[in-house]
Formats: sequence, C-alpha cells, structure tokens
Amino acid sequence: MTKYETVSTDAGEARITWHAGTKPWAVLALGHGAGGGVEARDLQALAGALPARGVTVALVEQPWRVAGKKVAPAPKTLDTGWRGLWPALAEPGLPVIAGGRSAGARVACRTGRELGALAVLALGFPLHPPGRPEKTRADELLSTGLPTLVVQGGNDPFGRPEEYPEGPYELVEIPYGDHGFALPKRAPLGQDEALGLLVDGVAEWVSALR
Repeated sequence: MTKYETVSTDAGEARITWHAGTKPWAVLALGHGAGGGVEARDLQALAGALPARGVTVALVEQPWRVAGKKVAPAPKTLDTGWRGLWPALAEPGLPVIAGGRSAGARVACRTGRELGALAVLALGFPLHPPGRPEKTRADELLSTGLPTLVVQGGNDPFGRPEEYPEGPYELVEIPYGDHGFALPKRAPLGQDEALGLLVDGVAEWVSALR
C-alpha cells in the first residue's frame, strides 16, 4: 500500500511517499540527491522490495523539490528540512533507519545520531566532487556514531570503493556502477542484476539490525 503525506518544515513543505511493510519492524527513510528526486532507480528498487521483508520504506522529497525548484539549497537547509520531517517518520512508533542517496546520504550521516536513528544507509555517498579527491567529505561518514552501510558503484566519479578510508562502517560495491548505479552496456552484469545486488546487500544489513 502506498500513501502520500505532506509535512510542513522550517524549510518549506516536504512530501513522504509511504510504502507500507508487511508486519513492519522498522522504517527506512530515504532522501534523494541534489540532481534528482525519489524516482531514482536505487530508491525505487528498495521501495519495491523491502516492504515484503518487513520494512516500511518512506521516500522523502525535500521542500525544494516539492516547490519545483531545480537547484538544491545549502546543506544546512537540507538538514533543516530533514529534521522537520523526522517526527512524521517516527510517528509509526518503529525504529527509523536514516538513509538517502548522494546529498541525501550526507544529510542522513550528519543528522542521524541527534535524531535518534537506529542506523544510517548511504547510497552513492559523494566522498568528494568528481576529480577533486582532496575535497573529501569522509568526516561526515566516519562520524555518524551509528551502524552505517555505504552502497557504492565501482565506477562512481564521486568516490570509488577503493578510495574510501577505513572506518566504522560496512561497504557494498555494485560492480561497474556509476553514481546512480547505472551500468555501461559493455558490463558483464545486467542492470537488473546490479539492482538485485543492491537490494540484497541492504536487506541483509537491515535484517542484522533487528
């Protein structure tokens, strides 16, 4: 069952698309990136697969997207929107896993502990801007203070798996995947197979949190 909810925050109106889990024990809240919305392939794959495994998936649209703007605001404003949404995410009374892709992953990393999240899921974490490895954002990832899973494409220009520093997190690599987990046609892995790896990796990690 899918349900839509509009939530007022200090950054404007946000929207949650709820994908209800079967006998759910947790909520996985997923924010989108700066270049797209909740239609992203990884977010949709998780929303389609995890409810049957007992996890309610809440796809979160930040206020700037709901307002129809083309450019994401500053990280501080993204955090404000996410904080304003949190009471609605916690309303079902279940543990909430904070997650998102790209910019949304950074928001989850920065705010998860203060909001009382159970864990953090970072999809396509932008470790650095493309071609600028010296401008690392590793501190956001390393300081979550919570169980953290990174799912990263093997060819992500924002940070390939081998670029990641050692730290208190787990990492699942999607071979040949780019920042949006798209695969080149020459890859020996199909797109559906890649998304299957992503879903299975996340599901296994989430089940271990119970």
